[in-house]
Amino acid sequence: MDNLKNITPEMWNQVEKSEKDAEKVERPSLTYWQDAWRRIKMNKVAMISLIIIAIIILGAIFIPFVWKFDYSDQNLELTNIPPRMEIYKLNEQNYIYINKEYKAIKVTSDGELIGMAEVVSDDKANRKYVYNIDGKELVVDYRFYLEAKMKFNKAKKAAKKDPTIDLVAAEHELNNAKKFEVLYDGQVIEPLDTVRNKTYILGSDALGRDLFIRIMDGARISLLIGFVAAFVNFVIGVLYGGIAGYYGGRVDNIMMRIVDIISTIPMMLYVILLAVVFEPGLKTIIVALSITYWVRMARIVRGQVLSLREQEFVLAAITLGASTKRILLRHIIPNVMGPIMV
Repeated sequence: MDNLKNITPEMWNQVEKSEKDAEKVERPSLTYWQDAWRRIKMNKVAMISLIIIAIIILGAIFIPFVWKFDYSDQNLELTNIPPRMEIYKLNEQNYIYINKEYKAIKVTSDGELIGMAEVVSDDKANRKYVYNIDGKELVVDYRFYLEAKMKFNKAKKAAKKDPTIDLVAAEHELNNAKKFEVLYDGQVIEPLDTVRNKTYILGSDALGRDLFIRIMDGARISLLIGFVAAFVNFVIGVLYGGIAGYYGGRVDNIMMRIVDIISTIPMMLYVILLAVVFEPGLKTIIVALSITYWVRMARIVRGQVLSLREQEFVLAAITLGASTKRILLRHIIPNVMGPIMV
């Protein structure tokens, strides 16, 4: 009591704010996925890449539903047309594009494809196409380059016997030869402008099919195979490798020998056998990938589990009576997600 009487107000000091907040938790603890998302948001290149991948995936899924062409639609009049076209002006109403097969395609001034011009004659002897546009002749004369090519080939053949023949001049003439000449109503016309192809934004192939929608449809098939096969490989490989690594001993030895046997069989043999059992198609490809590619995943997971099963948190879970399933799925596999994701 005497000591209490000796306590005075001067003996007390106010606690500093820094001391008061010393034990304060600055931010809440994060789960594995929350921490992963936080880190990826800090990486600008990773975020840009993620956005690009998302756009490609969404485009592959939804664009084929709304696009004006189907991947199998053909228009044999509009073959081999590039994304950018060099067009010729015939008059105020008519513009044409000449494709690599020397066909005259009617277009609009801004790049919309109309169709092939009416063919009057195909003079292969003189290497000319003659078309009728508004009652006037359009001639596509493509003899120049072919003649220069024949001349070069003759000079090349003769040079084998006579080394004095100058091939440089013949090659220079070939490189400078015109691909074709366009005459409308007897007058030579020159290209007016280069415009974008507004009908087929990435051009058309040799059968007149839209290359853009074919790329989108191909991306859809590739993504379907990739995602399904990756998911199956993930499930089988992670569970198989996790069980083998956790139990170890004889179980691990037997399971890994099975993996060794599967990995020695060539992928092509699986494909041939499956092609006999199933009809060729997506199903066969997915099954073939699914039954072989999980082997590498199983080996990676097994190696990681062998090291993690000796950690203290696994021992603590066993001590608390956690089942093997819970230890694998809730404790060990989440800690192996780094190598699995890679």
